[in-house]
Amino acid sequence: MKTDPKGGHGGHRQEKAGKRTGARKKSRPSGSTSRERSIQDVMTPYPQTLDATATVMDAAALMRANNIGDVVVLENDQLCGIVTDRDIVVRVLADGSDPAMVTVGEICSRELTTLPPTALISDAVRLIRDKAIRRLPVVEEDGEVLGIVSIGDLAVARDRGSALADVSAAAPNT
Repeated sequence: MKTDPKGGHGGHRQEKAGKRTGARKKSRPSGSTSRERSIQDVMTPYPQTLDATATVMDAAALMRANNIGDVVVLENDQLCGIVTDRDIVVRVLADGSDPAMVTVGEICSRELTTLPPTALISDAVRLIRDKAIRRLPVVEEDGEVLGIVSIGDLAVARDRGSALADVSAAAPNT
């Protein structure tokens, strides 16, 4: 599985916002059409991954090192789930479990909704609304995880002036 040499998918928020400068659609004369961007245009590529046998402590350390809030979980190099910082708090710490003894495979969300890289931004918005989810893995037909698109990525792509877009594009807290 590929990983971004610069770190995880959440650590590029400021950099991504800079790359998107000027990406706002310009108004077109009536009668002309515009091509809606694909999810691949706005996703965060090369998400950080861990094998399902890795510990929750490993996931927490990876999240801290890369300023991210989620890690893709793999079994046999295939997507099997996502674990978030909230999963760690609610499913491990609040239960009094030892994060060094619990695996990410035990606590990750496994019922995932995914998108192909050719899906449109509107497809992602619809899925996030319909399923009340915050992240969508972007996956090739062969199962390779290419990226993650978050509700924040979509906010930046759709309305750079929104409060959510501002928060999503800001430098991470340290």
